[in-house]
Amino acid sequence: MSLKNKKLFLLDMDGTVYEGGRLFKGVNEFLGYIESSGGQYIFITNNSSRSVKDYVKKLSDMGVRVTEKNFFTSVQATALYLKEHFDGKRIFCMGTSSMVEELRNSGVDAVTSTSGKIDCVLAGYDTELTYQKLRDICYLLHENRDIPYIATNPDRGCPTEYGLVPDCFAICEAVNYAVGRRPLYIGKPDRFMIDCAVNMSPFKREQALVIGDRLYTDIAAGVNAGVDTVCVLSGESTREDIEKSEIKPAYVFEDIRELLSKIRE
Repeated sequence: MSLKNKKLFLLDMDGTVYEGGRLFKGVNEFLGYIESSGGQYIFITNNSSRSVKDYVKKLSDMGVRVTEKNFFTSVQATALYLKEHFDGKRIFCMGTSSMVEELRNSGVDAVTSTSGKIDCVLAGYDTELTYQKLRDICYLLHENRDIPYIATNPDRGCPTEYGLVPDCFAICEAVNYAVGRRPLYIGKPDRFMIDCAVNMSPFKREQALVIGDRLYTDIAAGVNAGVDTVCVLSGESTREDIEKSEIKPAYVFEDIRELLSKIRE
């Protein structure tokens, strides 16, 4: 199906629509086009450091008109997974206060203390990370080698104005060096988030388009879900990366502006 016939646009955020606190040019114009053509856009982000309310405020402060319905995060996806597999269980969470609040609001018994019975260990992209938090999660994983261990997303680095900083995968690898365990990752490239977004929309799978800047998360998730993908070069991936990778997007554009221009042709 051609780009002109796409109606459901599933957009990554960091490196795709903004970098740090800077909104990329053409984003509002692109979102306006989607709305005017009867389509829908959902921001599908692996970044688990913020709640949906935080993201609404962040994009609103950048001048983007959004509501909570425009977002589906790895924290929300993780909450769905936990409620399905660990309903009513006590989950230790190494994450930001926003992440813990989001989990609790979703009905997950998320705790930040190692005391008492812990049924599952969860790690996220923690921008409030302390050494004590690392000690706590290592203690739990050492204490019970069979305890389920989950993480929100496998992103290696989070883009900023000055380059990448350690994301969830990098944090979990530090833990792995200490305890010899890696978690089950919930977010992209697993197809779960894409499937949920498509199923929640009124559109068919072939009408959906995943747009992101990372091959191993954004593009891989779309490929795994059988959805067409666009890799924008405004974030992490380069044309050289794409040429070398086994993961191939259906389309490659410099940025959102070029994608919009192509759709309008």
